[in-house]
Amino acid sequence: MLSRVVLKAIVLSTCVLSCLLLSAGCHSVAKNQSVHLPARHSVSAEQLIVLSDFKLGQDHELFQDLIKLREDVGETLNIPLNSEQVTVYLFSNQEEYRNYLDLTYPGLPPRRAYFVGTPKELAVYTFWGDRIQEDLRHEFTHGLLHASLKTVPLWLDEGLAEYFEVAGNTPGQINRDHASRLSAALNNGWKPDMKRLEQLEKVSQMQRVDYQEAWAWVHFMLNSTPETKDTLLEYLAELKSNEKPEVLSARLPRHIPGVDERFVNYVASLNTFPTR
Repeated sequence: MLSRVVLKAIVLSTCVLSCLLLSAGCHSVAKNQSVHLPARHSVSAEQLIVLSDFKLGQDHELFQDLIKLREDVGETLNIPLNSEQVTVYLFSNQEEYRNYLDLTYPGLPPRRAYFVGTPKELAVYTFWGDRIQEDLRHEFTHGLLHASLKTVPLWLDEGLAEYFEVAGNTPGQINRDHASRLSAALNNGWKPDMKRLEQLEKVSQMQRVDYQEAWAWVHFMLNSTPETKDTLLEYLAELKSNEKPEVLSARLPRHIPGVDERFVNYVASLNTFPTR
């Protein structure tokens, strides 16, 4: 969603720069001893470690939910669950979180959570708030994708994170806000366009409707028919080793005749899906 952004690190000759994923602006890391990363307490399992300045037990429901999320992402997307660690820096409050980011990545907009990937670390930065579960599920999904795949197109990275951020007994729960807004957009003449999404290269280019459409395409592909799911999973499998495979907008029409019309009908029906 617009309250979150993904960061990715790139290596340029002898230096490493942390950059907004696929954006033009890069930010050097500021050094300041007046702020610090939370580290007093830690809890870990599998690929996940959560560092905080307040105690979060191994049996805490939030931590257990992320462990289950890891299993769901691996099973649903058929991607390897490797050992590369994703570190969550969980600040006690928004002020401490914001102070750290302002000094470390100056100029970033005020958003609730960030995922930062560097050659040394896959990190999530966020703070304890009313939407902590949603934010952690979203950002941890980014971390799992970037740990397993060579690259992830921006729109699909966000669409998958939006898909898995919705908590429930099984993946694929309906984001009711997205569903209602897309339904209203269809009634007002909006038309989906995956090719346009594939051209987005900067987070700053993505509007709310783009996050909604990205989520809907992922939901459609994973839950519509075996053919749509297979097309997505084959694409993700290629992303494990190929940075530039054939785009999904070219693949889907070959396997799903009339895919655009079927997608529109699927989006229109999302509001009628029962809660699972």
